[in-house]
Order: sequence, then C-alpha cells, then structure tokens
Amino acid sequence: MEQQRFTEPGPVLDAKGRPIPGYSTRSMRSYDRRAIHAAPWRIKEWDFYQVSDRTKCLQFTLGHASYAGQVGIMFFDFAEGRWIARFDKLLALPFGSLHMPADAETDGTLTYDKGGLFMQYETRGNMRILRCKKDDFETEIVLRRKNPHAMVINVPFDESPTRFYYNHKINCMPAEGFVRTGGETYHFDPSDSFGLLDWGRGVWPFHNEWFWSNGTGEVDGSILGFNLGCGFGNTDAATENILFYEGNAHKLGKLQITHEPDFMKPWQLVDDAGRVKLTMTPSFDRTTTTKVLFINNVCHQVFGRFDGFVVLDDGRQLEIKELYAFAEHAVNNW
Repeated sequence: MEQQRFTEPGPVLDAKGRPIPGYSTRSMRSYDRRAIHAAPWRIKEWDFYQVSDRTKCLQFTLGHASYAGQVGIMFFDFAEGRWIARFDKLLALPFGSLHMPADAETDGTLTYDKGGLFMQYETRGNMRILRCKKDDFETEIVLRRKNPHAMVINVPFDESPTRFYYNHKINCMPAEGFVRTGGETYHFDPSDSFGLLDWGRGVWPFHNEWFWSNGTGEVDGSILGFNLGCGFGNTDAATENILFYEGNAHKLGKLQITHEPDFMKPWQLVDDAGRVKLTMTPSFDRTTTTKVLFINNVCHQVFGRFDGFVVLDDGRQLEIKELYAFAEHAVNNW
C-alpha cells in the first residue's frame, strides 16, 4: 500500500468538512471545530495519558462525546491482577465546556477542578506534568520525551464523507513520579516507566470497533516504542502502525491483531509485510463497560508480555523479549 504522508502544514478538514487523509510524524495539520460538518453532540475529543512499568499502570482520562464527558483515574497492578484505585466523574451535556486543546504538541495547561476532583495536564516543550487529586488520592507524574516523532493520522470513514478520526499518539516518554492512595505510596522510576499520550478528535459512525496496541521498552540498549492498530476507519491512505527507535520513526503498513474468544489466551500481532510478528501473553484484562445516555461501550484492554520481532526501515530485526505492554479490542456505540 502507498500511504499519503503530509509534508506541508494544512487543515484537517477541507472546505466541505471532509477529512484530508494522510499521516505525519509531527503535528502538521490544523484542527478547527468550526470546520466540522456534524451536530455538536457527535463531536468527540479526548486526552488520555497512560503511565506504566513492568507491574502497574496509571491512566488519566479527560474528554467528551459532547453529550457526555468523563474525567477519571484508573490505577491497577496488572502483574497481580488487582485494582488499587478507580474513579470516574461523568459529565452530562458538556458541549465543549472542557476546552480541549486543538493541538497535541502546543504548550499549555488543561485543567478540570470541580466538585472535589482536580486534574491537570501541563505541557512545556518536551516535558509533560500530570496531576490529579481527589479525597485521599494524589498523584504527580513527569514525562520527558526521548523521541521527537509521533504517530499522527487523519482517516475517513466509508459510511459518510464528513466522518473523520484525527489522532496523535506520543510514545517513548520516561516517567517519574508518585501515587498516594489508601495510605500507601507508589513510585514510577524513569529507568523502567514510560508514558503514552493518546490524543483524539473526530466524528465517526455511532457503531464502531477497533483493535489497538501500544508499548514502550528498552531493546538492545535503546528505547523502542510501537503503536499498532486495525479495524477503525479507512486506512488505505494512512495506517496508525509505526515503530520508534533511536530517535527515528519507522512507518508500517497494514496489520492484524487477533485473539481467542478467551481474552486471557495469547494474542497475535502480525503485519502484511513481515515486519511485525509479536505474541502477547496476557496477565490482566482491564475490562470497562460504559452505559450512559446513548453510550454503550465495552473495551478489553489486556496487559501482558510481548515476545517476537520487529523490523526497522533499514532492515534490522529487533528481537522483543518480555516487553510489558497492552493490546485492546473495543466495540462501541457512541
């Protein structure tokens, strides 16, 4: 397949509200809510951060589907399969009141501070600071980017010419910080803890399904990051599949993620060109079910050990051994 790479700045949508398909490894397209040809309650915007090491994971969610919003934390030990802290605040009819940023890489601060829940994302150059406080729960995490590249795609949907998914994912961010909850303090050490940003904007069909996997770890003395996915939107012009290694980005074509009906059996991740062959051996299924208003979503985000290989643009094959990350399968109506 021949993917369309953006090399010049431009809009996400054309004058008729149709997505301009393609990908880049840095923020190059301009997202403008006013250009969207859809009812306000169909617009979806979220900023999701994940911080994990080889045993535990902390997730921050701040976003909305316009008629319903969410601010929440999930903190769990996937090695032992136990929850440590979990809370969500659902927001009815936010209609853009969260003031979500129009760019994933611009310096700024996104803050929610209401009803005893404080959450804040601060971006300063290559550093991102994540804070949250609610009752006895408190956390502050600092992420520092080690690879200047990202995965940025803009893809259409066959169901409608004005449906689109504009997505920006950043890997390879060593994480340092703490979580205090329930009288215990947990630490993330930058030597083996990494952060992920999943930044999404768009309008898509009410019923949808996707497979997604993302991870970062050390391979042969350098940081390797990957983003792999399939099933969501028309990816003929651009897939979300990419490797990050030694400060560079290595773009991939189409890929399949498969699993057994039992989500705790091994998953397979294999691309069409022979550049990815990974097996995930699960240890924890973080299943979430959301039913509110018109929303009915189910997501199995499964954490485990990845083994196999990936191939870089120059033909080098990297052996992956015991890299801890996740793969997920979501079926949504929202």
